[in-house]
Amino acid sequence: MAGGGVDQSIQCTGNINAMTSAFECVHDGWGVAVLVGAPNKDAVSMTKPLNKLNERTHKGTIFWNYKPQTDLPFFVDTYMKMELDVEKFITHRISFSEMNKAFDYMLKEVFVVLLGWMIKPATWGMLSERDAMFG
Repeated sequence: MAGGGVDQSIQCTGNINAMTSAFECVHDGWGVAVLVGAPNKDAVSMTKPLNKLNERTHKGTIFWNYKPQTDLPFFVDTYMKMELDVEKFITHRISFSEMNKAFDYMLKEVFVVLLGWMIKPATWGMLSERDAMFG
């Protein structure tokens, strides 16, 4: 690596080997590795201890730094105004009683967006044409 490493690396696969490489390739003293996504729950990152002591910075994010207090009201409002098309992101629809199936998908590292319905939207006090869709 020319010059001792890169200034920044961004790794978005969630693959543990790629995450380790992204951290190891940054420059000692000021290099920053940004790791996006979650690896398998049993994955272990192995790097030389000196890599962690040489002032490299590791930043991680999962769920794109989602902040429920500010982001959730915005997304709900945008969705209710029908300005957010979520249908294109839905790959599976799973009832609450089938929730274990959703975890099976995630453990198999299948990238899916899952929707499970526990409460009808009408119980939230939002009667709309969406009630027919979510029933």
